[in-house]
Amino acid sequence: MPQGPLSGYRVIDLSQVLSGPAATMMLADQGADVIKIEPFDGDITRAMGVGENGMTAFHLNINRGKRAMSVDLKSPKALEIICQLIRTADVLVQNFRPGVIEKLGLGYEAVKAINGDIVYVSISGFGPKGPYSNKRVYDPVIQALSGITDIQVDVGEDRPRMMRTIIPDKTTALTAAQAITAALLSRERTAPEERKAQHVELAMLDATIAYLWPEAMMKLTVCGDEDTMGIGQVTQDLVFKTTDGYITVGVMNNAQWVGLCKALEREDWLEDERFNTPAKRFENARERLAATEAELATRSSAEWLEILDQNGVPSAPILSRVEVLSHEQVIANELIHEYEHPEMGRVRQPRPAAKFEHAEPEVNPLAPRLGEHNREILTELGYDDAAIEELLQAKVIGALQP
Repeated sequence: MPQGPLSGYRVIDLSQVLSGPAATMMLADQGADVIKIEPFDGDITRAMGVGENGMTAFHLNINRGKRAMSVDLKSPKALEIICQLIRTADVLVQNFRPGVIEKLGLGYEAVKAINGDIVYVSISGFGPKGPYSNKRVYDPVIQALSGITDIQVDVGEDRPRMMRTIIPDKTTALTAAQAITAALLSRERTAPEERKAQHVELAMLDATIAYLWPEAMMKLTVCGDEDTMGIGQVTQDLVFKTTDGYITVGVMNNAQWVGLCKALEREDWLEDERFNTPAKRFENARERLAATEAELATRSSAEWLEILDQNGVPSAPILSRVEVLSHEQVIANELIHEYEHPEMGRVRQPRPAAKFEHAEPEVNPLAPRLGEHNREILTELGYDDAAIEELLQAKVIGALQP
């Protein structure tokens, strides 16, 4: 296992799809021993995206660096194995709908009785109570309820729009990973004889609304200022067409506004009563952005980016996803690594975003095959070959991978 800052911690990952698995992958990236527990048919991500035989790009992208077991969670003998693992673990993560995990015999109270200082993480769509608590949930449902779709309304339209990437799932994953490390830090600061298990509950809806709040919910921050005009339509997106492509340009403070006016040769805007203060520029965003768009349409992207840089204006070319791979800043950051994957051939993965001075991440991280580490983990728990073969024949564990 990579010797990252979380080396020595063990995480039992009972979660599926994205929010839980992406969170535990971040912990694996930082050195934790993450054991992914799956049913015999595997996590649904094993069948989603490019790839086959239970190994897809989607699965690799959120399960790299883990070990995997496949078990029949409804089998008493499988439950016994999971309970043995729990005794050795620091963290358990699950994202079943409320009430399901208790029926499996692995609810918080049951797990706490096995391991008295475990960090037990429950991820759900809406939390354990309320009218939506038992509803099925996927990312678009949270987008609809959180206000994201209102933010995406285009200027001059009234049709809500979805984000074309799964923001709530990934935001929940980031929030969960941070909460887990905070809980582990709290435990480390507590004397061993005083440590207690801790239940961390996280709803996707809560994580997403909290994520949006700083700037997207400004109109809702001060009570009594809930004027809906502009809540979803304060600005259009900051995409501007040039003569040969698209760029983004944005200004936050007065100095940058002065720089933009100089770059566009529109210094008359500095005295324009619609734009001469930050508050007025915000209130008159539509007019300001429309005027900016008209000016930027007159030259090429390269010309404008050079002029904007000279005037200290934040700007960048708008890249396609393929162009991201060859952008000079991405290359300078040594972010994307290529390597040979035994099932998928040549693949790319980003390194973990956070770099630690005294820890190097695994450079060629693999995602485990379904049940790949059954024998390895069971051996660690004290099972011999005969006992493992008996579990296999009884269909307590899935078919062993070579």
